Amino acid sequence: MKLTRKASVAGAGIIAAALALTACGGSTGGTDTSSAAAAATPYSVASSVSLTGSPTYDKIKSGGKITIGVKEDQPGLGLKDPTTGQYSGFDIEIARWMAASLGMSADKITFQAIPSSNREQALANGQVDLYVGTYSITDKRKALVDFAGPYFVTGQGLLVKKSNDSIKSEKDLDGKKVCSATGSTPIQNIKTNYPKAIPVEFDVYSKCIDALNSGQVDVVTTDQAILLGYAAQDPDNLKVVGQPFTTEKYGIGLKKGDTALRTFLNDTLTKGKDVWSKIYDSTLGKSGLKVAQPAVDNYPAS
Repeated sequence: MKLTRKASVAGAGIIAAALALTACGGSTGGTDTSSAAAAATPYSVASSVSLTGSPTYDKIKSGGKITIGVKEDQPGLGLKDPTTGQYSGFDIEIARWMAASLGMSADKITFQAIPSSNREQALANGQVDLYVGTYSITDKRKALVDFAGPYFVTGQGLLVKKSNDSIKSEKDLDGKKVCSATGSTPIQNIKTNYPKAIPVEFDVYSKCIDALNSGQVDVVTTDQAILLGYAAQDPDNLKVVGQPFTTEKYGIGLKKGDTALRTFLNDTLTKGKDVWSKIYDSTLGKSGLKVAQPAVDNYPAS
């Protein structure tokens, strides 16, 4: 496939064909090589912004492939099937859409699971070209990497066992063992603002879920969107309690200083509202929660 520095607007037929990707899953060994995905037409690309001066795009173009950091243990967002190796979820489809906007078809994508604590380093050293995996935009992180987006807004929530009636909100965390991922925004929030809680950390959220089920911790905290996915998997045993008590804006992480790429991806998100809606409806939207696509934040480079 020949790559160009400007992407053309595709028709409605391309959008419809592209959404077949949502149903087909993803990869074996990290690379999105399922036959259905490789054969599908890429997502509609709406941006016409120049990519001149983007070192990340130049690397992608010369190598003919793209590596995207993701989560692989978050139902509804980023999940890898242990049997087939296929990836699915809202974040995965956003990642495929961004790859398509850069001229990369599904068979040219490698998904790589990166722990929360290693995301900035993976982007800085070129281990991944983009990161799309419940990556909250914060001022601290913006000093190390750049973000396109946000492409989704949620908030920190709480997940407990269904039999637990002692935790109804964040006001009930004193003396409780609260689990989240190392390096994540939620665990930092617990340490800073809930000093009487007992923080417990693992490298991935799935280990927190295991600890909750075994009784090692009392509650798991992360973005409510993630917790709803876990609760939907095991509704007889787990429940989400309370209301979100922070605001988390998910962004697409990219190498610091790549303003051309950030501008391009922001333009793709802004002009691709129909694509965003179809991706949401086919993934997180199945929960019944209706949300609107957030406006992108065209913050100045720092």
